[in-house]
Amino acid sequence: MANVYRLILPFLRRIDPERAHKLALWGLKSGLAASLFPPAPDDPILATTVWGRTFSNPLGLAAGFDKNAEVPDAALALGFGFVEVGGVTPLLQVGNPAPRLFRLDADRAVINRMGFNNDGLSAVLDRLARRKRGTSPVGVNLGKNKNSTDAAGDYAALAGRLALHADFLVVNVSSPNTPGLRALQHTEALVAIIRAARTARDTATIGTAPPLLIKIAPDMDSAELADIARVAMDERLEGIVVSNTTVARPASLLSPLQAETGGLSGAPLFEPSTRMLRRVYELTAGKIPLIGVGGISGGADAYAKIRAGASLVQLYSAMIFEGPGLIGRVKHELAVLLKRDGFASVAEAVGADYRAGAGR
Repeated sequence: MANVYRLILPFLRRIDPERAHKLALWGLKSGLAASLFPPAPDDPILATTVWGRTFSNPLGLAAGFDKNAEVPDAALALGFGFVEVGGVTPLLQVGNPAPRLFRLDADRAVINRMGFNNDGLSAVLDRLARRKRGTSPVGVNLGKNKNSTDAAGDYAALAGRLALHADFLVVNVSSPNTPGLRALQHTEALVAIIRAARTARDTATIGTAPPLLIKIAPDMDSAELADIARVAMDERLEGIVVSNTTVARPASLLSPLQAETGGLSGAPLFEPSTRMLRRVYELTAGKIPLIGVGGISGGADAYAKIRAGASLVQLYSAMIFEGPGLIGRVKHELAVLLKRDGFASVAEAVGADYRAGAGR
């Protein structure tokens, strides 16, 4: 059925990328995507446990695709092990002017400057509250409003309201498309945000609270990354998402659209995001679950991130070029690689490269 996407891809490439994205959402809402791309059963070797939750497989849909929690269950039905919706801001936000999404076909990459466009907390909360919670986790990516002067208050409001309806919460302080947002990764601001969000989450939660994670940028220097890791350890964060899009433009890029402003994702992000992932795993001594995201377009990419320290992985951009059939291919190839190298589970492979290096 992957050939179906190849048939419609020329049509999708003729239309505006943002309109193509809306068509993808419609395909999921209508049930068409599920009928065209039914998933095969997951290989048992892919099952893994993180935060005390069992995932049928470690492959998730990254934030940015389902900004408004319109299709989390339809996305799960394609074969993802988990989904992250959002980014969500307290108030409705239209985002930046169009055009704001660009396909770099020659580079298998995407540049976006969407600007946290979303329906706002109330609308997203209503959708999440009405869905029946399933066994596959659905997390929420949290962002501040562009004009807000109280970042910690924004994240606290989101965490408090969404805590009962999310399986994990991700504090996004790394999008390059909201002015000043990445400055919130600096120690003092980040600690204030984490503490405010955690307090709001714990106050609102009955029973076990959803894990609180942060999502970081791939453009930090070594000192900044060390500070982030120290804060994560000191503040007992439950996870780190490595990484968001990059403002860098590698010399290897071929598309003339590389000059567009915004965050670059897709294949060119794989190497730098995986290097950062490996370093974060080292800095945190493997004590904090990591989600590896950036440039995954096959099972070998997912496997490399797991070996570098990721307990879970996410993709999004590669689906623009390959469609939903990519999900099953990544999982099949990952299972083959795990078995080839003698691992009995995903968890056994997490951080394998670090352990191998430590043993030399």
